[in-house]
Amino acid sequence: MNIITHPVVTEKMNAASEKQNCFGFIVDPKANKIMIKDAVEKAYGVTVESVKTMNYYGKKKTRFTKTGVTSGNKVRRKKALVYLKDGDKIDFFSNI
Repeated sequence: MNIITHPVVTEKMNAASEKQNCFGFIVDPKANKIMIKDAVEKAYGVTVESVKTMNYYGKKKTRFTKTGVTSGNKVRRKKALVYLKDGDKIDFFSNI
């Protein structure tokens, strides 16, 4: 099971990584904090101090088309904020 889907790279997360040594990831909704901690430590070779998680449930969406009304849900996601030990860094742009 792939636990880490992709990192969150936004201006807000970049500011948090510089000030608080905190990095964001979109993770599998079934993953718990211990699994996320182990996956980040294994993938990036850093020491994780703590993990905070947030569940984003899919919003209901409705479209009006020629054939009628189509309704559905957006994809649900789980976001994890990973706080690293002082001195550890993750560089997402090293492979570019």
